[in-house]
Amino acid sequence: MDRYVLTDAQWAKMEPHCLGKRGDPGRSGSDNRHFVEAVLWIARTGSPWRDLPGHFGNWSTAFRRFRDWRAADVFIRLFEACSDESDMEYAMVDATVVKVHRHGQGAKGGPQSQAIGRSKGGMTTKILALTDALGNLVRFRLMPGHRFDTVGVPPLLDGIAFGGLIADKAFDSDAIIADLDERGAKVVISQHPRRAKSRPHDRDLYKWRHLIENFFCKLKEFKRIAMRACKTDRSFSAMIYLAAAVINSR
Repeated sequence: MDRYVLTDAQWAKMEPHCLGKRGDPGRSGSDNRHFVEAVLWIARTGSPWRDLPGHFGNWSTAFRRFRDWRAADVFIRLFEACSDESDMEYAMVDATVVKVHRHGQGAKGGPQSQAIGRSKGGMTTKILALTDALGNLVRFRLMPGHRFDTVGVPPLLDGIAFGGLIADKAFDSDAIIADLDERGAKVVISQHPRRAKSRPHDRDLYKWRHLIENFFCKLKEFKRIAMRACKTDRSFSAMIYLAAAVINSR
């Protein structure tokens, strides 16, 4: 069980941003650290909420509390609190596709309302992520698994300053390159085979792209993220924010 438990240093960053405090009445006044560790147990194991071990308390109460915190954007604040100032000398962008468990389907409005689409792997969701030069998550967007990676890049980069962008050939887009040139940012994007006019890139710097791949590997250690079991984007995003908070603060 120890590997699901927060360190004292991690909890010191998270505690001020939780709802309620010890001694307050109701769910928000219970032991916040114990509750966050319960959510981490769900995220790490991929288990249904009903299988939450008894020492974490009643599963239904924990799930309702999770929804309260999700609605109040607490998990976003925990992520921000655990993320040190980003090293934006270079940014990296990439995407990973995760399968959607049948428990993650059936939300109101259908799959199309919850970033779920049908691709070669069946029902899938795509996580498009932006990391800093150290491979720590800065932002992410959820998209249906069949959507092109480049579609989500403009809003992902909006309002963020960086010295250069490292990405693979899936992001070799004239529109993205034009935006980077306008920003004065260095373009370190592998060339797509179909590009008519060759565009060189720094191959040594490109090798650092493995850091964003490493981030995805760490993220998918949380089984509820590796296979999406959350019906709504908001719940799935909350799980990603909490997992990334732990990853960024290791």
